[in-house]
Amino acid sequence: MSRRLITAIDIDGAGGHPAAWRGAEVDPAAILTGELALRAVQRAEAAGVDFATFVDTLEAPVDEPERVSARLDALGLAARIAPATDRIGLVPTLTVTHTEPFHVQASVATLDYVSSGRAGWLAEVSSSEEAAAVIGRRAPAAAAETWREARYVVDVSRRLWDSWEDDAIIRDAATGRFVDRDRIHYVDYESPSFSIKGPSIVPRPPQGHPLTVVRVSSPEALQAAADADVVLLPGSAELAEQLAAVREAASTTPKVLLSVSVLLDEDTASAVRRADGAEEVDHIGGVQRLADLIGEWAAQGVDGIHLRPASLELDVPVIAERLLPLLRERKLIGPATSRPTTLRNRLGLQRPTNRCAVGSKA
Repeated sequence: MSRRLITAIDIDGAGGHPAAWRGAEVDPAAILTGELALRAVQRAEAAGVDFATFVDTLEAPVDEPERVSARLDALGLAARIAPATDRIGLVPTLTVTHTEPFHVQASVATLDYVSSGRAGWLAEVSSSEEAAAVIGRRAPAAAAETWREARYVVDVSRRLWDSWEDDAIIRDAATGRFVDRDRIHYVDYESPSFSIKGPSIVPRPPQGHPLTVVRVSSPEALQAAADADVVLLPGSAELAEQLAAVREAASTTPKVLLSVSVLLDEDTASAVRRADGAEEVDHIGGVQRLADLIGEWAAQGVDGIHLRPASLELDVPVIAERLLPLLRERKLIGPATSRPTTLRNRLGLQRPTNRCAVGSKA
């Protein structure tokens, strides 16, 4: 196979399994200092993983004795990890339903600067009463409405990133000019739920537009895939139909990754014990079988695989040291790169043209 699959990994507390933090190998304090996540991302980077996503929600974690009842802010965690890495992409989840679009785009643009062009964001929505109560700004809305609004947020974010032309910053000490005002533009954006005049308070990000990722977990979310650079699809027996639906909905051609929760253990009995209490794990068992499945998914047309480890401390080392080398041996993925580059370059995506630039046809 000549087509190189994209690889991504999910960072969620101590792992996707609700009891992952209770393992003897885990220091619970490291979850809330960010050290556990940092160690997992650095392992993934060294192994050649293309990007990491970071889980977040507006709802407070369940306050139960057997669960960790706190979660680090995904954007803050990505910013914490950025200076300690130099190649892997960093894609925090941002719930856009109750947050101000202007601040969302500025935060993502800032992360792109902090990471030297390796940032993205996973646009998420919320229809829950709990999230609405936490923010207190508006009543909960139906999923269709929240995803419709999310598309406006994605659109205005890109327009605000373009509100600064790439050469707007002058930094001419001799004349005392810092910016060229003619190269900074207002967006004057109106949507049914918000309006923004602009321009952004952050100059155009290194990538032009940081990567926009959408998880298609519902029919309503499918519509937002039209605006995504990368689409995450949940594991399903109807993969061919899902891929066709995404391709049909998208106005461009996004990279489509299959999102799979994994618990890797060659000892079947041990794997079953570790899986106890997990609501759903897509793959439980050995690396060889998972590599076989990834090959089958690639043959069906996915552009990559998004792995959600049950335990960061147990499963990420197996992914890094055994799964990825096996995928390279089978020529499903390319070599681990040691050269820093932007996330867009890494995924083979072009840097977008600035729609506000002189002569632009965007």
